[in-house]
Amino acid sequence: MRHLRALCAISDAGSVHGAARWLGVSQPALTAQLNRIERAVGGPLFVRDRSGCRPTPLGRSVTARARPIIAEMSTLVSEAREEARALESGPRLRLGSTANRAVAGWLCRLRGRFPDTDVSIRVDPSPNSLLRMVADGQLDVAFVHEVTGCPLRVPDGVGQRTLLWREPQFVALPAAHPAAAGEEVALADLCGHPWVVDPHVDGEWHGIRRMFASAGLELRVIQGDYLTGADLVRAGVAVTPCQPTSTPRPGMAIRPLRGDPLTVRLLLAARAASTTDGEFHAVYTALEDAYREAARSTETYLRWLHRNDDPLLLT
Repeated sequence: MRHLRALCAISDAGSVHGAARWLGVSQPALTAQLNRIERAVGGPLFVRDRSGCRPTPLGRSVTARARPIIAEMSTLVSEAREEARALESGPRLRLGSTANRAVAGWLCRLRGRFPDTDVSIRVDPSPNSLLRMVADGQLDVAFVHEVTGCPLRVPDGVGQRTLLWREPQFVALPAAHPAAAGEEVALADLCGHPWVVDPHVDGEWHGIRRMFASAGLELRVIQGDYLTGADLVRAGVAVTPCQPTSTPRPGMAIRPLRGDPLTVRLLLAARAASTTDGEFHAVYTALEDAYREAARSTETYLRWLHRNDDPLLLT
């Protein structure tokens, strides 16, 4: 790693003299180090003249490959130091989640349940990214959703427990839309507006496309984040899928889709070895309570639950 840093420093400085100053070594020592590196790789890496040093084609190739290695090593050292400091400071619980109204209640419950534990959370739109972070040891648990028909890529060694097998996805539409007057909305009534879909949410685009194909309808899409999507809905120019626990903003209505053609499974993931211990059970129970609270506080979702006699949330 020291040799790679030296080569990149010489390339950036344009001279051995300048690189030696950056690295805090003498110029003769750096020149000797460069000679050893060139002997090891079997060819000259720099053309040296009175104006300084210019990388040879081999030098450009080596330094180009060296830079990401140096960056990865710097990240590894930084994260390792952070982890070491965290271990010294006491127990911690690292949560991950896709966006969900239950997250705030979940976090508050866990901080109350584990007052001596540093409870942190990372929110990411990609369930697959969060699952990889669990597998890599960067997160302890992750609350994610899986669009029906679009299985998540669960890494080896990651276990899961289902919170809800079938959560319906609702739709946010302009409050002035004629379909907003009803208790639920038919998909065909929304074909006049494009759908805002976030491409970073794993499975979302495929699930919506499959939903329209099954109905024999044409799908028009605007790719973007859901914060912008909400503004487009309020402006009356788009509709967007949303979670049933979502609350409408002014100028917006949220309704179930007739027949629930778009659903997801909600699950909590952790390293497989930890999914049977007491802490995981406590984390899961806190999430279950937080989700139930979010569902019961959302009038549209609560009416849907009563109509469907959902046993998890109504008992």
